[in-house]
Amino acid sequence: MSNSTEPIEETVTQLPENAYRELKDGETYEPILHPKKKYPELNAWTIVGGLLMAIVFSAATAYAGLRFGQVFEAAIPIAIIAVGASTLAKRKSPLSENVIIQSIGASSGVIVAGAIFTLPAIYIIQETNPEIQMEVHFFQIFLASLLGGFLGILFLIPFRKYFVSDMHGKYPFPEATATTEILVSGARGGSQAKLLLLSGLIGGLYDFLMTTFHLWAENISTRMTAWGEQLASNHKFLFKMNASSILLGTGYLIGLKYAAIICAGSFLSWWFILPLLGEFGSITDAEGMLVSMSSLDPEFIFSNYIRYIGIGGIAMAGLLGVIKSSKVIKTSLGVALKVGKSQAEDGGTLRTRRDIPMRILLLGLVAVLALIFGFFLLGGLQMNLKQVIVGVLVVFVFAFLFTTVAATAIATVGTNPVSGMTMMTLILASFILSAVGLQGGSGIITALIVGGIVCSALAMAGGFITDLKIGYWIGSSPYKQQSFKFIGTLVSALTVGAVIMLLSKTYGYTGEDALAAPQANAMAAIIKPLMFGGSTPWMLYIIGAILAIVLDCIGVPALAFSLGMFIPLQLNTPLLVGGFLSWLIGSRSKDEKVNKARKDKGTLLASGLLAGGAIMGVVSAIMKLCGIEAGMPASYMDGSLFNVLSIVMFVLLCAYLVWDSLRAKPAEA
Repeated sequence: MSNSTEPIEETVTQLPENAYRELKDGETYEPILHPKKKYPELNAWTIVGGLLMAIVFSAATAYAGLRFGQVFEAAIPIAIIAVGASTLAKRKSPLSENVIIQSIGASSGVIVAGAIFTLPAIYIIQETNPEIQMEVHFFQIFLASLLGGFLGILFLIPFRKYFVSDMHGKYPFPEATATTEILVSGARGGSQAKLLLLSGLIGGLYDFLMTTFHLWAENISTRMTAWGEQLASNHKFLFKMNASSILLGTGYLIGLKYAAIICAGSFLSWWFILPLLGEFGSITDAEGMLVSMSSLDPEFIFSNYIRYIGIGGIAMAGLLGVIKSSKVIKTSLGVALKVGKSQAEDGGTLRTRRDIPMRILLLGLVAVLALIFGFFLLGGLQMNLKQVIVGVLVVFVFAFLFTTVAATAIATVGTNPVSGMTMMTLILASFILSAVGLQGGSGIITALIVGGIVCSALAMAGGFITDLKIGYWIGSSPYKQQSFKFIGTLVSALTVGAVIMLLSKTYGYTGEDALAAPQANAMAAIIKPLMFGGSTPWMLYIIGAILAIVLDCIGVPALAFSLGMFIPLQLNTPLLVGGFLSWLIGSRSKDEKVNKARKDKGTLLASGLLAGGAIMGVVSAIMKLCGIEAGMPASYMDGSLFNVLSIVMFVLLCAYLVWDSLRAKPAEA
């Protein structure tokens, strides 16, 4: 093979046979792009394209996550758009360029997850407890996301070789596999991009007409009927389903198995525990009088009691993840300590093995920790020197310990249990910060910002290992992916900070018409009693923790089940519909190639529905903030047509997804 230093055009677009399986003794993996040849990677096309994707999908995923509690992974739609754009622009080396675009743009989803799971809790506590003196600024949200993202990148890079090379074929990397297949099959990029655009327009228009113009109801519920209202009032039993295209698309991408597990947790909460409490439960009111729960609304019982069981389960699921990954942490740490020697041996000759040098990583880590130190000391958090030092140590220890847990989870099942690990971090950080005298409003803000930094670091670690695995399979230069990941993180953090504040002013996070922000509401519920000495529902937390242990023992994913118990019913049931459609579309033919083509096309369409609906949600929020109100008369919204049309439109949306997916043929896959 030549050792050319000039950029060359790509010719091979097929992954090697041993890309996904374990290597035999003496066998090596050769990526598509040869390690000893140079390909166009960093240029104006890739940098501008990646940053645009980071901005757009940061806004879209932030809206989807805060409204529904589900943060969709942006890697797949970004890859499809990149492939389509490069095809239309007739780029000479699309594969090497598209990996960089995807890697920069994918910063959006991970930074969003890190930010929205924790930082909106500050607004939630402010809205529900105006007597608490708290003040939050844009730069606090921005810096928490930015510094956490940087920390996740720096902690993960030393583990790259272990996860993507040493463990080749031992981890399935589901999301990385799907994204790599899209990037490699660039010859079909133009048609894929058009399909994504069309489904995005359909999903965006559908949600825009529903949420902005209120042409039909957002939620399909048994409360639409008189008998359903009686059933909810008398027996605390009801069915609710949000009709959003975002949740339908998310359910399809999750698949039937995990959608069913999430809904099983939700059904346990709403259809077993809630009716049981409604029949036999009682509470003590503010005046000390015993009040039967049969007089309370089902939603009130769920919000004030049952969801705390889910919180306990989520926290325990995170702890179990740490325990199970202790061996991986130890092994990976050994790899990290040897990385300098490894790079010295072969990193100088092969660009595909070259990471950012360890000395630069250490300098970067010191710089980020110094910035966190300065942020805590001078960022308006009212911390003294002792509290600042403790806060920095908490961030460092938890972010480092959980980094490999997040990466292992993504590599294994494609799902990062970041919310469970962050809840555990938040509980322990609150105890530690309280012990050094940080309490009240400033204590809450500090603990949540600590949690936000750790959460962003863990989300980044999980997401970035996907990008690096994609680069490994294709043959990109890791140090180039790593260098410009910092730029994507910066842009995503700016966008997310702006969107969180925009949505807070437009909708808020508490009240009847507010955004759900379920993870942030859970964080707020946990931290307030810890910082103010109020009543903490420890028994409910313990029940959830015990349930998570039992689920883990019988092989049921405890995190998914516990999330289902915590997130409102209407946000889980459409996931089951989407998961069922995914199974239906991918199993109707006896020819596996046909099934795969249909399933892949459905993935494309579902990604478009999800992304389009989320983007138009941000547009709706901007319109509302600017005072542009739209909607139907109250008389129409109180009528039966408003509710019936919701069912009809949701069925039509499902029919479109099934019909168009079933038209796929193997040649299109």
